[in-house]
Amino acid sequence: MCAMLMLQQDDIDYFNLGQVENPRYWGRLGGKPNFKDAVVIDLGCGHGSLCVDIALSGARRVIGLDLNMRLIDFANENLRRNYPQFADTIEFRFQNLSEAPESDIDYFVSKDTFEHVIGLEQVLAEMKKRLKVGGRVYAGFGPLWNSPFGDHGRTRMLRPWGHALFPERFLVNWHNRFDSQKVTSIHDLGLNALPLAEYLRLFRSCGMAIIFLQVNASKRPVSRLFSLISQVPFLTEYFSHNLYCILEKQSKP
Repeated sequence: MCAMLMLQQDDIDYFNLGQVENPRYWGRLGGKPNFKDAVVIDLGCGHGSLCVDIALSGARRVIGLDLNMRLIDFANENLRRNYPQFADTIEFRFQNLSEAPESDIDYFVSKDTFEHVIGLEQVLAEMKKRLKVGGRVYAGFGPLWNSPFGDHGRTRMLRPWGHALFPERFLVNWHNRFDSQKVTSIHDLGLNALPLAEYLRLFRSCGMAIIFLQVNASKRPVSRLFSLISQVPFLTEYFSHNLYCILEKQSKP
């Protein structure tokens, strides 16, 4: 990586926004865990603000993984310039979890990433394999696919629930009408398009204990309204916009 890499203002702003949002992320999970002397992997670390937050909380080692090389370059350069005290604590890598050599991990954290992960079942298995007994996964993510803006605007439907009303082939064709970068599936847009019910199935069958799980984890009035509406069975998928959970490895394989 070039030592003179420029830090773009948009990226700096996004990193700073992450620092503002991190307390909300921990609050929705019931509070920040005790990271003193812990080894932590952040899956989908993005600009790296959560990794810095964890290092500031006393972690011994923090590894940020992401598949966006531009963000990894930013995170490394930002670390070098602005957080040199963590040069031996934080490491950012352009790497799949399956390629990471680490084991005996105390914590996995993942913020706003699980909705993008293709092959989440395999990723959960990799997490379990690398965690020490008693180690935990802290994950919070959204918007979920069937919620009003679950396509993250990437299908170009540009209206609440527009993407949820049509089959994948229609959405692909619609996107390709307006974007020069053509796709052949929703996966090409960086979304796994999993419904809430599938996330719940994956968590219940991953071999780790569910310590905490909350849908629509937010104190905002609209989220509380969604929680009420989602109690109607046939509306649950469409009014569940985020999911926060803690999983724990309780025994050896």
